[in-house]
Amino acid sequence: MKNPFSIPRPVPDGPWRWLVPVLLVLLFLLVLLWLPWQARQMEANERQEQLIADTLWVEQTLRFELARSEEALATLGTDLSADAPPSPAAVQARLAQMFKNGHELRRIAWLDADGKLLALRGSELPESGLTQSSRDAQTMARSSRNGRYSDAYGAGHASGGLVDYHLPLYRHGQFAGSLLATYNLQTLLDENVPWWFAQDNALSLLDRDDRMVARRAAGGPGHGVYTHKRALDLPGAQIALATDSVKGAPRLLPNLLVGSVIVLALGLVISLAALWRHIARTIAAENALRQQMAFRTAMENSLLTGLRARDLEGRVTYVNPAFCRIVGLPATDLLGKKPPMPYWAPEAMADYEYRFRKVLEGQPVQQFETVFQRPDGTRVPVLVFEAKLVDSHGRHTGWMSSILDITDRKRAEELARQQQEKLETSARLATMGEISSMLAHELNQPLAAISSYTAGALNVLDKVREEDGAGPAPSSSLGMLKRALEQANTQARRAGQIIRSVHEFVKKREPRRETVMVPQVIEGIRSLVELQARQSYVTLHVKVAPGLPQVEADRVLLEQVLLNLTRNAIEAMQAIDPERRVLRIEAAHNEELGQVSVSVVDNGHGIPPEVAERLFSPFFSTKAEGMGMGLSICRTAIEFHGGTLTHADNPGGGTVFTFTLQQAQDKIAS
Repeated sequence: MKNPFSIPRPVPDGPWRWLVPVLLVLLFLLVLLWLPWQARQMEANERQEQLIADTLWVEQTLRFELARSEEALATLGTDLSADAPPSPAAVQARLAQMFKNGHELRRIAWLDADGKLLALRGSELPESGLTQSSRDAQTMARSSRNGRYSDAYGAGHASGGLVDYHLPLYRHGQFAGSLLATYNLQTLLDENVPWWFAQDNALSLLDRDDRMVARRAAGGPGHGVYTHKRALDLPGAQIALATDSVKGAPRLLPNLLVGSVIVLALGLVISLAALWRHIARTIAAENALRQQMAFRTAMENSLLTGLRARDLEGRVTYVNPAFCRIVGLPATDLLGKKPPMPYWAPEAMADYEYRFRKVLEGQPVQQFETVFQRPDGTRVPVLVFEAKLVDSHGRHTGWMSSILDITDRKRAEELARQQQEKLETSARLATMGEISSMLAHELNQPLAAISSYTAGALNVLDKVREEDGAGPAPSSSLGMLKRALEQANTQARRAGQIIRSVHEFVKKREPRRETVMVPQVIEGIRSLVELQARQSYVTLHVKVAPGLPQVEADRVLLEQVLLNLTRNAIEAMQAIDPERRVLRIEAAHNEELGQVSVSVVDNGHGIPPEVAERLFSPFFSTKAEGMGMGLSICRTAIEFHGGTLTHADNPGGGTVFTFTLQQAQDKIAS
């Protein structure tokens, strides 16, 4: 009979069926990327070459304009060096003509051999004299007998930078003076650079230190993508022309060849046709596999037992819906994960890691109980079974786990345990209450009698003094008797108060919260603590921070906690030297958390680690006669108030027990 869930054997195919279309697709993508990039590079190179050519043209234009002015100055200088120089009017006329032809000129000055001004056109010479660079250029021009330019100056000036040109004049071989021409570089740019070039490029003239002395940028600042810098060929001066195009880098546009697209498309169509037959066979095999997987999935989804598969490295490879419901996480958050897992509870982390190491070593714990944690913090007790996962070839590929949710079983066990503990606790507390009530009743009567007798004795002494008021003062013995009786009366009242406190402490009552002050609670049980401390030669120190806020609490429960903690602390110091038997009660305020903390500190033997693990467990005690209920009751009382009870080692030896209480709203102790 044919198996309905059998999977057809796949038809073997060569790699060319999928390799050819993959190669064609890759080629198509490469062409798509290469052609636009190549076009972009060509466009960028073309723009850069055009910018260099335009910059060279502008540089030649500026140099030509300055050369034209140099020739006019040379012609004027030849006439001025003749034996019969032109008249002053003729000189001024020629200077005016030069200013008309060259708008970039700011001044022209004719100086004699001693530097005396003979003629001037344009702005006056500065009172401070020429710049150092201009004087150096004048000296070089005289020594070389050729015109020289100074370095540009006036960078940052509103009207633009300036440059001086010195032309020496000689008559019969003797120095006869010089011509000084000052050019405005900003005007030189504005007059000689066409608007269309300035619209596409930002031009700047830079001095020797690359400071900008003139600038023209009609189209805005350049983008720094296409730039070129070229020095102006001026004798004696170092001035550079810098060009920065306002155009950005060309965008990577898809410039594709239609032919290549058609060829690649035809190749893809042919490849798809070749794959069609192979795809049809694959679909048939997938349908059969899908039916088998549907049956298997339906079977797994109906299970209440969680299933989890892991590979040899501990990575989760499969989980069923029941497991997801147990841990409260979807399968997407679990598959592919390696320990630590998100559902591991922090308190059991060491156990998880130990069992995981055993799994990796090939020695898993076959059956164990543990606890998982859901995202909302809920703990789920589970029973786990581990087994090897073997494939169809008999190879060990991982581990398979079956997980049972045993929450209901644990809840029933916990309920039975709690009921048993409640019965035992009620019996013991009832006995304690009966004994305390009997003690209070039996001791209260003699204490009341003592109080009455001492009060009567005091009244008699007062009467005797009134009768003998006019006589001599009472003797010292009467005074001592009076003080003794006063002390006896005080102590009797104090003992009666203690007995009443004990009776109130043990009588049956419902817990109730009220606004209480921690210092008053400590003071209320101080007498009882001092009584126990004196019997064991223990010194009591109380340190209460000023201004403690009030708390909402049951006063009697807080007194019970303090009495239990201080009694344990006193008993822990029995084996140490008497001078070291110091018991400290400290109260402080944590403003950041809004809490009041109370600490009981002793210098005793401390708590071993193995005892600390079970310290707050009911009926666990290290004392032969202990019931093991004190610390458990303390923790329950503090948790009833929404606080916490913790313990830590005292750096000086011993133990520090601390409990915290939330402060009452808008109520601060005075």
